[in-house]
Amino acid sequence: MYTILVVDDSPMIVDVFVTMLERGGYRPITAFSGGECLEVLNATPPDLVLLDIMMEPMDGWETLERIKTSPALRHIPVLMLTAKPLTPEEANEYGPYIEDYILKPTTHHQLYEAIEHVLARRHSIATNIERAREAGVDQKLVDEYERLAKSVDINRRLLKILETTYSIKDTRAGMGEDITRAIKSMAASIKIQEERLNQVRAEFEGLFEAR
Repeated sequence: MYTILVVDDSPMIVDVFVTMLERGGYRPITAFSGGECLEVLNATPPDLVLLDIMMEPMDGWETLERIKTSPALRHIPVLMLTAKPLTPEEANEYGPYIEDYILKPTTHHQLYEAIEHVLARRHSIATNIERAREAGVDQKLVDEYERLAKSVDINRRLLKILETTYSIKDTRAGMGEDITRAIKSMAASIKIQEERLNQVRAEFEGLFEAR
């Protein structure tokens, strides 16, 4: 049974997600602020964190930074769960540190899918890394694979959220063109990463077959 930490400054929202997680077969634990989240993580590291953004005095982004700059905590996957629409700037800045981004309100099916996707991705990457090391793949190439495999998958999901959230036809206050440009730039970056990831995977397969 996976342990999942729910972090939100609204007790009512925490109760809702605790119930959803229990029904899904997970073991939820709770925190009601960024500071309490860090305390819980140090005392009882979970398998995954569901982290709200709009909290005070420490918001979710600052809490995320504290987690990812801590050598003892940065390996813990963090899934942002919030009512705040994602912006292109946030996707670029925080994309490397999060596992997914879910907008509230969400259904239990959407929540379970996101959690299982994160856990399955991490398992798949870890399995491929283990095979690569056993095959004697250079560590730099292994590290590059790990970074790209996670980045491509997460950025695809973030891009889909941005495309759904912002209409490229929306030009109100001159914001439409800027957002459209940012989304297209992100899509182009993902394409470049995908091409390199495919090259790395091909190198892996060549070494696997040579064994």
